[in-house]
Amino acid sequence: MTVGGVLRSFTRLALGLAVAWLWVISAVPPVTAQVPSGGTIQAIRIDGTQRVEPETVKSYLLVQPGDPFDAARIDRSLKALYATGLFSDVTLRREGDTLVVHVVENPVINRIAFEGNHRLSDETLTNEIQLRPRSVYTREKVQSDVKRILDLYRRNGHFAATVDPKVIPLEQNRVDLVFEINDGPATGIRSINFVGNHAFSASRLREVISTKESRWYRFLSTADTYDPDRLTYDRDLLRKFYLSQGYADFRVVSAVAELAPSRNGFLITFSVDEGARYKFGTITLTNTLKDLNANSLKPLLKTKQGDWYNADAVEGSITALTDALGNLGFAFVDIEPLVRRNVATRTIDINYTIKEGPRVYVERINITGNVRTLDSVIRREFRLVEGDAFNSSKLHRSEQNIKNLDFFSKVNITNVPGSAPDKTIINVNVQEKSTGDFSVGVGYSTADGPLADIGVHERNLLGRGEDLRLDTVVAVRDESIDLSFTEPYFMGHNLAAGYDLFATNQDNTSFAGFSQFSVGGTLRAGYQISEPLRQTWHYTLRQDRIYNVASTTSIYIQQEVGVRNTSSVGQVLLYDMRDNPIDPTSGYYYSVGTDVAGLGGNVDFFRVSVTGGIYYPLAPQYVLSFNGQEGHITGIGQNVRIEDRFFVGGDNLRGFQTGGIGPRDATTSDALGGETYYTGSVSLTYPLGLPEELGMTGRVWTDFGSLFDIHPTGANILDSHLTRVSAGVGISWRSPLGPIKIDLGEPIVRERYDRSELVHVSFGSNF
Repeated sequence: MTVGGVLRSFTRLALGLAVAWLWVISAVPPVTAQVPSGGTIQAIRIDGTQRVEPETVKSYLLVQPGDPFDAARIDRSLKALYATGLFSDVTLRREGDTLVVHVVENPVINRIAFEGNHRLSDETLTNEIQLRPRSVYTREKVQSDVKRILDLYRRNGHFAATVDPKVIPLEQNRVDLVFEINDGPATGIRSINFVGNHAFSASRLREVISTKESRWYRFLSTADTYDPDRLTYDRDLLRKFYLSQGYADFRVVSAVAELAPSRNGFLITFSVDEGARYKFGTITLTNTLKDLNANSLKPLLKTKQGDWYNADAVEGSITALTDALGNLGFAFVDIEPLVRRNVATRTIDINYTIKEGPRVYVERINITGNVRTLDSVIRREFRLVEGDAFNSSKLHRSEQNIKNLDFFSKVNITNVPGSAPDKTIINVNVQEKSTGDFSVGVGYSTADGPLADIGVHERNLLGRGEDLRLDTVVAVRDESIDLSFTEPYFMGHNLAAGYDLFATNQDNTSFAGFSQFSVGGTLRAGYQISEPLRQTWHYTLRQDRIYNVASTTSIYIQQEVGVRNTSSVGQVLLYDMRDNPIDPTSGYYYSVGTDVAGLGGNVDFFRVSVTGGIYYPLAPQYVLSFNGQEGHITGIGQNVRIEDRFFVGGDNLRGFQTGGIGPRDATTSDALGGETYYTGSVSLTYPLGLPEELGMTGRVWTDFGSLFDIHPTGANILDSHLTRVSAGVGISWRSPLGPIKIDLGEPIVRERYDRSELVHVSFGSNF
């Protein structure tokens, strides 16, 4: 062996002995101080200190010079020094009349590192442990942190993980602490079984709970990893489900999770006692408030005699009554459902008792969970502020407003007693989600060929609730770019202000025989008139150029060649009662928009449009919707230009190409656009019977509409008021790469000159 090899071996041996000695001395328990009693302490000498001041050591002693040598007090002094955590060894001895205190200081941690951790990041582990660089090292703290790391891994489904702490001694009584981690395989859920269930199958109950069995398609989900907290939540989900189905006596006897002998998965068993199924018996309403006609509130009750008992319906009735009373000015009410169970007839009588509740005011609103979003963004959605009379109706509306922001995956609002009996504290806990989208849509039509829609959208810019969007469309014949910005609370007021800058180049030669280049901008401002009613005003300055018109193109289009400037002002009045404007499942909305051009520029027109929709939840995940829109434009002292006319097809009439219906030149078959249109759609969204976490839903739809009227008219212009009808099916998939949609549509009623489109595909990606 070479000299260098011998030195390296000796160095490793020395480090190993040092580490072993460090662990040994850190594990040595406190010893009783062997100091005989009798005599007086004349002096106290401190030995062995390096970082700790001797006076600091003396401050922990229970004896001082001039005190007698008391073995019991000296023993308690030794234990007090150990309790500080500063020392790995402490000895107290007597030398004549001097008490000698010898200490061995615990080392200071220089650096903490993690090795081998792939499942959890260094940042996550650092936030979990207690030890920090420059803190005092103790074996007890290391063992506690090892346990914390293992618990964190187990909460993430890695029950086979191991953690081995390594200590590397350094000079000046410092150490590096390294946690060597082996993640181990993920411990999934091998099976979920139910015992005692008769009314519902095990497969149906597996859909109710949040824990799922491990499957290949759940690679992006943690629902198939064992979590004791999730198991507790599943017990509550089962209870709520059975109570909504009439089983008022239901209880979960036990929920047991057993780790398989191979330690590669858990076997979960729920034992349940379903009990008897009940129906609603007599439903009554008792009122103790003055100046209130209780009979007027009975239509709000969601519980009906003879229906199966449903705890959700009882809760919904209480919420509806509370909201209605709040709107009538009764800020302090208490509605108590008095339940009487009739075992013989298996019915449950309910008496809703309305009485005056305690006068409670909002003391404080606490917001937690928002790391990125500013508190002010959440607070401005509240319909309550500190000092207001507590109103559950306004609290419910506030919660819905926060959910409608679409900034959070979870919003939980609760109220707890305040510092006095007449005060309450509102706690808001949110869980943020990604608010940025990078979307890519692709499609195909016989008119335009392949196309791509690329967009970047941030709905919560810098956590301030601002909306920034950049969209580009690139196709064989079309290009466009649109930059949009919205400040939802302009200058601190409930006024949404923003702007749009756009430039588009459309090659419409395939269906209309011309190309159009448009560039311009829009300023807009919107405000809330009431909770459901909102108005938005906008001003647009735009320049349009019609070009690339061949000599064989319709004469009506050749006359449109040139550049025109449009200066227009308009407004949109929206009444929205949908439960969610982004993905509605119930409610309705309608809007009316008007535009007037002629405030400058060389284009004058008046345009009006109306849109609306109704959504009905037929059953869980089944939503029937009706949507429609119509519009009309008329020139003021001039004919309506082709760039301002309506074109119908594609998005607003599936089964037909963009510009696929409406007035058309009989000679050239060019689409000319129309001045009046209407479209409608009836759609049913339904589950496909696949696991819910796959995010796949189906839909069947039928669209109808028409486009007509054009000035000037001509003998060779085909213009029909016929209502076109199409129908089709579609699939939506919330894939890991973003939403993917596929629609197949076929015209049912059409004119012979209309142009159809069979397939449309789009996909997007979220970040």
